[in-house]
Amino acid sequence: MKRSIIYLTATLAFLTVFVQNGLAQKKLSEQLTLTAMEKLFQDTTLLKGAKGPKWTYDMGVVLEGAAAVWRNTGDGKYFKYVQSSMDAYLDKEGNINTYKAEDFNIDNVKNGRSLLLLYKVTGQQKYLLAATKLYDQLQQQPRTKAGGFWHKKIYPNQMWLDGLYMGEPFYAEYAKLMKKDAAFDDIAKQFILMEQNSRDNKTGLLYHGYDESREERWADKTTGRSPNFWGRAMGWYIMALVDVLDNFPVNHPKRAELLAILNRTATAAVKYQDPKSGVWFDILDMPTRKGNYLESSASSMFVYGLAKGVRKGWLAPSFMAAANKGYAGLKKEFVEPAGNDRINLTKTVSVSGLGGKPKYRDGSFEYYISEKVITNDPKGVGAFICASAEMEIDALPKTGKGLTVTVDNFFNNEYMTGPTGDKIPFHYLWEEDDNNGFSLFGKVFNDAGVKTATLKTAPTTANLKGSNIYIIVDPDTEKETANPNYMNAEHAKQIAAWVKAGGVLVLLLNDAGNCEISKFNVLPETFGIKFNEDSRNKVQGSNFEQGAVKIPAGNAIFKTAKKVYIKEISTIVAKAPAVSALTDNGDVLIATAKYGKGTVFAVGDPWFYNEYIDGRKLPADFENFKATNDLVNWLIKQVPGKK
Repeated sequence: MKRSIIYLTATLAFLTVFVQNGLAQKKLSEQLTLTAMEKLFQDTTLLKGAKGPKWTYDMGVVLEGAAAVWRNTGDGKYFKYVQSSMDAYLDKEGNINTYKAEDFNIDNVKNGRSLLLLYKVTGQQKYLLAATKLYDQLQQQPRTKAGGFWHKKIYPNQMWLDGLYMGEPFYAEYAKLMKKDAAFDDIAKQFILMEQNSRDNKTGLLYHGYDESREERWADKTTGRSPNFWGRAMGWYIMALVDVLDNFPVNHPKRAELLAILNRTATAAVKYQDPKSGVWFDILDMPTRKGNYLESSASSMFVYGLAKGVRKGWLAPSFMAAANKGYAGLKKEFVEPAGNDRINLTKTVSVSGLGGKPKYRDGSFEYYISEKVITNDPKGVGAFICASAEMEIDALPKTGKGLTVTVDNFFNNEYMTGPTGDKIPFHYLWEEDDNNGFSLFGKVFNDAGVKTATLKTAPTTANLKGSNIYIIVDPDTEKETANPNYMNAEHAKQIAAWVKAGGVLVLLLNDAGNCEISKFNVLPETFGIKFNEDSRNKVQGSNFEQGAVKIPAGNAIFKTAKKVYIKEISTIVAKAPAVSALTDNGDVLIATAKYGKGTVFAVGDPWFYNEYIDGRKLPADFENFKATNDLVNWLIKQVPGKK
């Protein structure tokens, strides 16, 4: 015990000095992701032998965390880690090495989330083909008589809490992408059945597993339930709920029931949070029983579920107190330094299950505490990264709370063929994850507390009334849209009146030939801004330096970014009330204007889209992601009352 206290004191002192000296360059989510990227996980079958890696869910949990870190940082190496990890299994037809659909193991569906991310970002068909194989497994998955998925073929008639996380978030994301609307009834059914069959009314906790047949040795002959409340099992369940709700239709009749289940689950989790440490025990309701211990993966999962639930508005803000207490406990109980910008995660139970051979897992307390507890288990690592990424979002200043940013989908109104063969809107839209999208731009707004919205109709003072910031991007030409909606004097009059009353207008045009400029200029000219129909910073191939723009110290908008990439830009003429906000070699690249109570920001390229802020393409010395954060912070401050 004395050695543990000395070690803990030393660890905390190390971390304190590290931060105070300004050496902690990376947040904890990044530090553990870097550990994951550099080390092998000794408890998994991912060790790369002669046959290559084996398809397994635990790496998928780590990749979930890496994807969150990528979105939070705009650092492309984290995305590339996800991609290289999945590419190790796939051929160009989307066949998955070592995956066997006929095993009907719902664990094997988990990695489908990474496949869908890769498809949405890159558009490569192999990822969608592979994801479809996992979807097809779910369509054939054996079920209980009530309709619940068996956990595995070798575990007939059994539903486990783990399986909800392994299958349902992927199922929901795939169903939304591929417009499988009927799937959402099935997804809701899985959560409802699991809760009905495993929830204890007295504690609110959920038992690890349920056997509909009551034939398993671990199953209660009356209820079919396993004997104990295993922490990580409930952790999987709450993670599954908050991840499914991301893609579950807002107007679906079963959504309210899922939200009620989430609230009951969260309430029970908080009830059994250890008041001293702030984290959770391996067996949730037996904190004083000899052999029980504080466990890092379950604790991380609860922190993630609570924090995300609050951020999304699915849980009351009061739950954030438990998330904060839990996160402080995670850092104190389970984090140890592992070198410069690296940490380890300790005290994760390597595995716990029910039944099986040759060792039969009877679900007893003695069984659970007999399983090995290790450092840097991928399930714990992935869950901690997800929890940290959520808590790091929460820690960001919510300077835009209560504001709404609206992107135009009227002047920019392009369509493409979607994965189901129908026409879908694309180009500079909030939900679009590929190169053309604004998903990361929108996330930066969201992380600052700003709600994102889309305006598909012509702007008027009435339909802009609920918007504080209005973005018009890349107005269509006839080569982009059959019947473009052009700017005219009446549209300009309506928008100008909205700006005068306090609106913040953002004009992100493009170079001549890729954007309608001449008709559109009737709007910016109202504010003393005119876009020249030219094209500066033409870039040949990957010669990115041809698009480099240095931002001088003291720039009023871009306070942290020093070098950015803007190619094929329409330059600007700025006259009163407009002023130049960024000039390069005599050309005005960005202009701003004060107009009544409002503000206008104008640049001749929509350079805040994914391709140039997500870190996958540009060399690391370009700081477009930083510039995006700078711009969002500045725009928020321009809203009256937000100085």
